[in-house]
Amino acid sequence: MKFTEEHEWLRPEDDVIVVGITQHAATQLGDIVFVELPEVGTEVTKDDEVVVIESVKAASDILAPLDGEIVEINEALPDNPALVNEDPQGEAWFFKIRPSEPQQMDEYMDEAGYLALIS
Repeated sequence: MKFTEEHEWLRPEDDVIVVGITQHAATQLGDIVFVELPEVGTEVTKDDEVVVIESVKAASDILAPLDGEIVEINEALPDNPALVNEDPQGEAWFFKIRPSEPQQMDEYMDEAGYLALIS
């Protein structure tokens, strides 16, 4: 897995990258009450806003970590946004992206680097 400074995690899975937010981010946001996901087939550019999350504390945007196409979304999240608090680095992934430039993954931190960032 790789991690962004914006507290997203990226997990390679065959030819796609699964994207979600870290436990740290979910804890900082508090209880998640709303998640708006992108449409499958959307072409995104790195740093485009692709997901909107609202919690009891704040609204937050999740940015595309890579250039590519959204190929799948987590259909469970709009009906059960609390899943993000329950399992942010597992069942509560947001979307899968097929990167057009896979080497962009090299720009992100490994787990040790991320843990140093949040400590």
